[in-house]
Amino acid sequence: MSTHPPAGIPLTSAKSRSTREVLRRMTVYLRPYPWLAVGTIGCAVFSLLASFAFPKLGQFAIDVVINGQRADLLAPVMLALIGALLLRDLFNSLRIFISNHLEQHVIFDLRRDVYARLQRMPVDYFDQRASGDLMTRVVEDVNSVERALIDGTEQGSVALLSVVGVAVMLFWMNPALAAVAMLPLPVLAGGALWYTLTAHRRYRRQREAASALNTLLMDNLQGVRQIKAFGREVHEDGRFALRADALRQGTLGIMRVWAVYSPAMSFAGGLGVALLLWLGGRLVLRGTMPMGELVAFLLYLRMFYSPMGQLHSLNQMMQAARAAGERVFDILDAPVERANGVPRLPLAEPVRGEVVYDNVGFGYGAGAEVLRNITLHARPGEMIAIVGPTGAGKSTLVNLLPAFYEPTAGRITIDGQDTGKLALETLRQHIGVVSQEAFLFNGTVRENILYGRLDATKTELQAAAQAAHAHEFIIRLPDGYDTKVGERGVKLSGGEKQRVSIARALLKNAPILVLDEATASVDTATERLIQEALDRLLAGRTSFVIAHRFSTIQRADQILVLRRGEIVERGTHEQLLAQDGLYARLAHIQNTATIEERFESLGVTG
Repeated sequence: MSTHPPAGIPLTSAKSRSTREVLRRMTVYLRPYPWLAVGTIGCAVFSLLASFAFPKLGQFAIDVVINGQRADLLAPVMLALIGALLLRDLFNSLRIFISNHLEQHVIFDLRRDVYARLQRMPVDYFDQRASGDLMTRVVEDVNSVERALIDGTEQGSVALLSVVGVAVMLFWMNPALAAVAMLPLPVLAGGALWYTLTAHRRYRRQREAASALNTLLMDNLQGVRQIKAFGREVHEDGRFALRADALRQGTLGIMRVWAVYSPAMSFAGGLGVALLLWLGGRLVLRGTMPMGELVAFLLYLRMFYSPMGQLHSLNQMMQAARAAGERVFDILDAPVERANGVPRLPLAEPVRGEVVYDNVGFGYGAGAEVLRNITLHARPGEMIAIVGPTGAGKSTLVNLLPAFYEPTAGRITIDGQDTGKLALETLRQHIGVVSQEAFLFNGTVRENILYGRLDATKTELQAAAQAAHAHEFIIRLPDGYDTKVGERGVKLSGGEKQRVSIARALLKNAPILVLDEATASVDTATERLIQEALDRLLAGRTSFVIAHRFSTIQRADQILVLRRGEIVERGTHEQLLAQDGLYARLAHIQNTATIEERFESLGVTG
């Protein structure tokens, strides 16, 4: 199974932000496209103006043309009315076209920035967050924020213009009727204020529930073999049902309120129309108002209450965007690796590979010290083997070298340069990493090997594969180097994945190598092939090897015995045997497969 939080562990909450702050920050993404933004709003305004002509033309047609028996004016008035409708819909069509282009540009830019930010986060950022939650933020939450920005800006501006413009027109036509039509406004305004102040909590719960569901889904899809192996399908059905129910309840919480709020606002608007028709109808019956004027007034009133309803829908969208925006900007505001503003230098070339740990310490948090007083000197081309019981800090020690984590004490130097002052790109460019559990991307074999050096030639690619003893099995695959390996390389065996990983490291040709021994869990024949590949990989490179078998470390230039975060013994294999200490006791234990098991048999823990 992956290391995502289980169902009972809550996801990291985002910092609370106001709707205004979210929209203000989102407007940055409109700046590169001013003409698209202006074009969208402009087309919407022209469409609105064309709509304004319809009620007046209708009034003229009823009062002048029909009631006045002016047959000669009927065709011109109808053509003018059709023309107004045509202009309205033409501008609306153009608005949709421009708006869609603007939306996709903004989504692309925002999603690219969020992803780029994630790529530059320190490793411990991902240690505290679930991948499914981050995926939800990059895909779904970005869409929610974008809709509020584009639709909110465009539709909100047009709705406000429509409300103001129609209100002016109504009071100009008949102040008394207009005043009656405005009676529901306090109810509409009060309802909108109440919804705005209370909706955010509901939307936040719904977004967090969606992230929790995506997290569990991603976790279980990656761990489907373990689920089947342990027969836990029913158990996982229950866990998924709990997450899905939380999302259902969160969504229903929003919908329940909306089911009352939206009809109530619609009723308030309809009440204004009914009051207007009541009073206006009396005026028409008395002969003090022409029928056409009442019809025009009703059409304008429809144009008044329709955008009022639109503003209520936009309010709902804004609250959803606020909850989503908090989660998006939680990523964009998180500090990237080495964000303290200190100037970074390139690693001087050619890199000889002399590595020094000078009294290095590290802790993951307050009171959680993992490494203490680590001092070592690796000369160019030397192999440093690191052994110790589980939890001793072996992986943490080597993860400090490529700056996956930063030391909390002391310093590390490469060729005399402090790695804490180096640019991460140049530092990691010169360090190759081969882990015990090889990770392959869901692409082709070729793409996975080329990840070591993207501009490598076909000859260089195949030479690296041959040196890693991978070429022979690759050419037997259905599509050779273009065979898809599946998610995490699932279509390849463990030994095949490891050899592809070694080929990738060989192609990178870095002068410093970090190796979490790759032969701990493969058969003897595969181990021999991998060991030969590793011999080629290690040749001439400064290497740090987390060793699991004595066959690997006996030829190391230095062996470090790590226990409880400290180096308790160091030397060559022969020197450590002569010291007759912990290492010597381990070496004399027989019939155990790994060094960790030998520590366990002695009762030594990390």
